[in-house]
Amino acid sequence: MSKGKLDLSQIMTNNKWVVDEEPHIIVDYEKCEKCDTKACIYMCPAGCYELDEHGKLRFNYEGCLECGTCRLVCDKKAIKWSYPRSGYGIQYRYG
Repeated sequence: MSKGKLDLSQIMTNNKWVVDEEPHIIVDYEKCEKCDTKACIYMCPAGCYELDEHGKLRFNYEGCLECGTCRLVCDKKAIKWSYPRSGYGIQYRYG
């Protein structure tokens, strides 16, 4: 790596998350059960969505990058997304 440049892993480690006890994303799991694609699992850049050992969707909002991708790719409208309350969520150090 050349002097003065940062790679993505360095940039992300400089970000800070302040986790709220109230999630800023609410998932309607009943609607998720009817979804064949589970696009949120594959499209979330933070990996906040995964399937448990029974094939049920699990969501963890604490590492969310607040990009809104999950809301955009969910064709079942099962994700209610809003920005975290003031002072919570990710604080980007670069960019």
